[in-house]
Amino acid sequence: MSRIFVMTNHKGGTGKSTSATNVAFGLTQVLRQINAPKQRVLLIDTDSQSHATLVTTGQADYGREESLYTVLMAERQAAASVMMDCITVSHWDDNLHVLPASPLLEGAERELIGVPGAPYRLAHPLHQISQHYAAVVIDTRPSFSLMTETALLAATDALIPIEPRYLESVGLQSVINKINDIREGWRHQALQVNGIIVTKMDKRVRGHVELLESLQEHQVLGQLIRGVIPVNEAVAYAHLSVFEYDARCAASQAYAELVGELGKQMFARAGA
Repeated sequence: MSRIFVMTNHKGGTGKSTSATNVAFGLTQVLRQINAPKQRVLLIDTDSQSHATLVTTGQADYGREESLYTVLMAERQAAASVMMDCITVSHWDDNLHVLPASPLLEGAERELIGVPGAPYRLAHPLHQISQHYAAVVIDTRPSFSLMTETALLAATDALIPIEPRYLESVGLQSVINKINDIREGWRHQALQVNGIIVTKMDKRVRGHVELLESLQEHQVLGQLIRGVIPVNEAVAYAHLSVFEYDARCAASQAYAELVGELGKQMFARAGA
């Protein structure tokens, strides 16, 4: 089974979409460099704001016939085929495929109320087609809504992007607890909290340094840090991947290290 990474946090502005898009793109580069048997990566955008969709496809007006919304509303027997039809190729890389979001997702949760198996309407078709991809990366909205729940139920690895000013253990622990609640409550044992990505880190800000040190020293949370992404001009240019904008900048190097670690995890599990 392919590794399915989900970026999640109930707080906005933590870099979920930036991390999702750059991790997905970065994995395609790693897979190409090592000449992996499978080199395609699928990015799924579950946020109605469609930021990940816009930057990777150049379009944000996907609708009823060509988006994640289409998949969620499809009959279960046809959903996998519908999903394949809705997937498009990113203009960032031919090996990066995108299942685009749609503004229609804003009302999708109301439409799915009372629909049997609604929380699994992403997981079921995705697991049928995931063998075509080396990895899947899912971007989520800044809330633990039904749409985010569907993403978590489809995933194997939850990654939590956070800002340095949001490092207090109570808020972060609540996110981890919510993920674990979904894991246990829905008996989705494949889902694990893979780690924390600290974004927008500025070493010139004393508070950032102190909060990062506090997190690193935490007995449990410190072991979950997967990457520290510095604040950088390259990240602000959202129409490009940080690697394409400036491969040598600090943010690109930090994302490259993160992608490298995730790649090692993928191949270690595959060889287990």
